[in-house]
Amino acid sequence: MITKKRIRTINELQELQRLANKCPDDVAFHNEDSSVIIDAKSYIGMYALDFHRPILVVSENEEFHKQIENIAETVSE
Repeated sequence: MITKKRIRTINELQELQRLANKCPDDVAFHNEDSSVIIDAKSYIGMYALDFHRPILVVSENEEFHKQIENIAETVSE
């Protein structure tokens, strides 16, 4: 599953990452064209993304996607 998010604050990013760390499955953050893919559980990896643009939150865990529904802005296509 993929959820497209626009992160506007450090608190939103920290909350996404906190939930990713609790998720038993892999969670990745991608830039829009997926040329940059990072492990959402990696603090250092966050420096590779441009958060001025929406990111793709990718995980096969449906419960995780439900948990992040109200964090940051969900961008629809």
